Amino acid sequence: MTKLYKLDGELIFDEPFLSLKEAVEKHKADLRGANLTDANLKGANLSKANLTNADLRGANLTDANLKGANLSKANLEGANLEEANINCVDLLRLIRFNINNNK
Repeated sequence: MTKLYKLDGELIFDEPFLSLKEAVEKHKADLRGANLTDANLKGANLSKANLTNADLRGANLTDANLKGANLSKANLEGANLEEANINCVDLLRLIRFNINNNK
């Protein structure tokens, strides 16, 4: 069972038959304020996802497609973005951008 909540505790989705990666890909149009701390989103297709105010601290975004995603006020502190596609992403609007590339 996969449930995802906003930082304020509001339920974003409840997908009992999908993995977190599959559910996030399905609901990528509106992941505003999502609590994705330490989430394993390796290889996820998050192109054009709305991740405004999302907490992605420590998330594994290795090989993820974030092309055109909205990361305004998102927290990516400690996130692994190795080989991630961040084309067309405005990185200046992030709250934290201390990336862990494990190199």
